Amino acid sequence: MASYGLFLVLATLTVLSPGPGVVLTISNALRHGWSGSLPGIVGIASGAFIVAGICASSLGLILAASATAFTVLKYIGALYLLYLGIKMWRTQRFIPELKATSPRPWRRFIEALSIQLLNPKAGFFFLAVFPQFIKPAADYCSQFFLLVSSYSLLVVVVHSGYALVAQAARGWLSTNKGARIVGKLSGITFLGFGVLMASASK
Repeated sequence: MASYGLFLVLATLTVLSPGPGVVLTISNALRHGWSGSLPGIVGIASGAFIVAGICASSLGLILAASATAFTVLKYIGALYLLYLGIKMWRTQRFIPELKATSPRPWRRFIEALSIQLLNPKAGFFFLAVFPQFIKPAADYCSQFFLLVSSYSLLVVVVHSGYALVAQAARGWLSTNKGARIVGKLSGITFLGFGVLMASASK
């Protein structure tokens, strides 16, 4: 498999970027503690696995089709990363206003699962970025399982980290200065990887 380490970096950056799942994890952690946020985190990770299966199940045929297909997917992935970079650069508020969450663990799981299934971030990642890390000549299923499992595990690790630091960091991240610093750093990182992906060869 090509560039597994780079895949982990890109996946980590994608999971780290603020979105509905991150906001839900922070909400759960602030209201129910770290352990209380775990059902939601597992729900988000499970949703990511399901989305990956839906989006990536037929990519083996696409990759084997032609060099043109690879080039098209490469530029789609690069554009997606550049879009995320611009979006993060323009971030004005890192943590939106938090909504109340369910007091029951199973409901927090279902709520998080639903949010992830409806969140386009994971879908775009597996449609646009995922193909760049699959070797057409190697066994597709084993590569698919490794990459998707790695992504889901990163969701658990990253969101657990968010939950642990949520209360301590909430005040700073809610300030204009904190939002600008995090947004600019994240934006530059995504833009850089977008340029690298655009210049990659098969």
